[in-house]
Amino acid sequence: MTDGNPNVKQQVAAHWERRAPTFDDDFGHSIRTHGERAAWDRILDLVLAGTHPLHGAPGHGTLDALDVGCGTGFLALELAARGHRVTGVDFAPTMIAMARRKAAEAGAIIRFEEADAEQLPYPPRSFDFVISRHLLWTLPHPEAAIDEWTRVLRSGGRLVIVDGQFDVKEPPLPGSSRLSDEYAAVGDQLPFLGGRSREEIESLLKAHGLSNVRGDSLLDLVAAQEQRMVDEGRERRTHRRYVVSGDLPRSWGN
Repeated sequence: MTDGNPNVKQQVAAHWERRAPTFDDDFGHSIRTHGERAAWDRILDLVLAGTHPLHGAPGHGTLDALDVGCGTGFLALELAARGHRVTGVDFAPTMIAMARRKAAEAGAIIRFEEADAEQLPYPPRSFDFVISRHLLWTLPHPEAAIDEWTRVLRSGGRLVIVDGQFDVKEPPLPGSSRLSDEYAAVGDQLPFLGGRSREEIESLLKAHGLSNVRGDSLLDLVAAQEQRMVDEGRERRTHRRYVVSGDLPRSWGN
């Protein structure tokens, strides 16, 4: 796999290395209010419902879960707290270091590794559950990434994408990643830079062989984040968020 600009991934990694110390201050990277906690509990209950290990009984058992583009470990920690075996990968070393520190402080056993989301270092059918959050827009090959995430998913396993779509009529806030020097240098090589609609991602998962594809618009999370903006004295913005999931058919690879 090659990029038109060989430095595109290095530019992206450099941006998130720089942002790592303040990463948890951004919305979607942390839970700081009762509303956000209630919303994320519902979201995780929704996407985990009906999942089970390949050889386990339906609805029971510990999942082998992969958090792709894990950042400082937000979702990985949430999954581990629910009793699952979790691996988190990220391209930015400082993100991984922070995630490891947070896991140690929480007493959570999570494997965090530096890795490229488009070229995972795991054999086929390694995981029951693969999740990414706000990642596709940062990738030069988002559709190839979905194929890669499907490759490491066991038959009957689930792929979950938490993402959103920027309002092109509303300028980014100061400090936005999209306004950074790093993204300015490579933005034209990131096909999903502005995000994609929930319907587009649903169609994409179906086109890549996943079944039982479904989505949710996360209106409770959007409302909770808006209230947090008000409470913190920030400019109020409405962000379109969604979660889309799909299951790998049990006949896959058999």
